[in-house]
Amino acid sequence: MVVSMTGFGRSSIGNGQINVNVEIKTVNHRFTEFYFRMPRQLLVLEEKIKKTMSEYFRRGRAEIFVTVDGDGLINRKFQLDWNLLDQFFSEMEKVKEKYGLDDKPSIGDIVHIENIFTVEEEQTDSSELEEVVLDAVRNAALQVKKMRMEEGQVLKADLEEQLKKISTIVEYVKEFAPNVIEAYKQRLQQKMNEYTSGLVDETRLLNEVAIFADKVDINEELTRLQSHIRQFTKTLEDEGLIGRKLDFLVQEMNREVNTIGSKANDATIAGSVVEMKSTLEKMKEQVQNIE
Repeated sequence: MVVSMTGFGRSSIGNGQINVNVEIKTVNHRFTEFYFRMPRQLLVLEEKIKKTMSEYFRRGRAEIFVTVDGDGLINRKFQLDWNLLDQFFSEMEKVKEKYGLDDKPSIGDIVHIENIFTVEEEQTDSSELEEVVLDAVRNAALQVKKMRMEEGQVLKADLEEQLKKISTIVEYVKEFAPNVIEAYKQRLQQKMNEYTSGLVDETRLLNEVAIFADKVDINEELTRLQSHIRQFTKTLEDEGLIGRKLDFLVQEMNREVNTIGSKANDATIAGSVVEMKSTLEKMKEQVQNIE
């Protein structure tokens, strides 16, 4: 089945205290790669999110963006450094005794003591948060998968159309190829008639034509090309990861077309080769986006 590697999905789930927003974008890539952008408190969930994503995608680069709204993500505690405050008052008593002062430190004096107050953060119960995050990831991943499958069908239809075009050209070249040898034989015979005043050595003529026919024989390449087209068509219906196999088949078809172009000494066939190469280039671009 043809599945594209390009997709987008968004999900938002809340539990009363927090609201988790997830966006997932996927693009083509040779392997499977995950890129995360989320609060540092959620980094402990990275492996679990990867495992969840792997249930929906098997190839491509996925960018996962997670944001959390609300006060339920962390708890903040106000802390007072009592030891430091005790030292402050102890030292202030020494100052009062030494200089005969009567004033006592005010709240304002205490507030301005550096590092006397701190705010500590601690993460809330991770089990509930984990459940909400993973549910949001699953919902977004389902949307991405749906989009990738829909685009995959569009890619399949386009590839089948391109394959049909190449197959038609191959059939034409296969029928036309014998004309190249016959045309060469006539040109050679005409030249021999001109130089020998009509006394043509038929054996020599046939030998030359046979050598030429062997040089320009493209039947083997055409047969392999047709075989690759059949394999490509069959692979489009296969389940699982087919993108790399399709990419390989396109490369092999391109190789055969190049060989045909180098062997066939004919302008008509050369034109067909150019057309096939142009079509294969379009197919290559499409195939590189298939999972």
